[in-house]
Amino acid sequence: MTHPVSPYLKPGFYDTALAKGRHRDIVGGRWDETGRIQMQILQEAGMQPHHHLLDIGAGSLRLGCKAVPYLAPGHYWATDASRALMLRGRAVELPEPTRLPKDQLIEDSHFALPGVPDGIDFAIAFGVFTHLPLCVLHSALHRMRPRLEAVQGLFFTVFLAPEGPPQPFRQADGVVTHPDRPPYHFHSSDIGTTCRATGWSACRCDLMLPRGQVLFRATPTAGPAANQS
Repeated sequence: MTHPVSPYLKPGFYDTALAKGRHRDIVGGRWDETGRIQMQILQEAGMQPHHHLLDIGAGSLRLGCKAVPYLAPGHYWATDASRALMLRGRAVELPEPTRLPKDQLIEDSHFALPGVPDGIDFAIAFGVFTHLPLCVLHSALHRMRPRLEAVQGLFFTVFLAPEGPPQPFRQADGVVTHPDRPPYHFHSSDIGTTCRATGWSACRCDLMLPRGQVLFRATPTAGPAANQS
């Protein structure tokens, strides 16, 4: 049986969900809880209202509805495979939509960050790479590295499994992850190797996250990988 690389890549996925008013559901549930955790991560890392934030895989602005009121107007940028999903979040979830210009919601399914300005201070991809294989994480980190030269921290979440033969693994809160289909898991060594190869230094953060996700903070490193396009 062939499984899709990601359920979000199924043709018509976003159109169907939006037509049914499910803009919150399709980003993984636990709407308020997860948004609060993301803000906690960023604020504990030092994010203040004058900083510029990039929300990668922003969906319907689960984080944005909290970050936009906190940050100075225009300091929040977001990317997602569906701009329509982000626009729905802007329209119905933001208390003051005018604080977020529409052109700062960028459709980007390849992590190329088109139109994202230099000088992003913090970036976060929460619950994004849990639905994508390791090769996509590698490609994403490679493409984002030259665009996030000044970032103080790129935060991303993954599922981890013990080293050993590839097989399904039950996470602490019950979700079953897989080496070859979503939700995906990786080995901790995979994350270190992938980050080093793409010009990042990554450390695991000690924070309990929904569904057993593991948080990493990556910062740019100097060297040949940083100069690749």
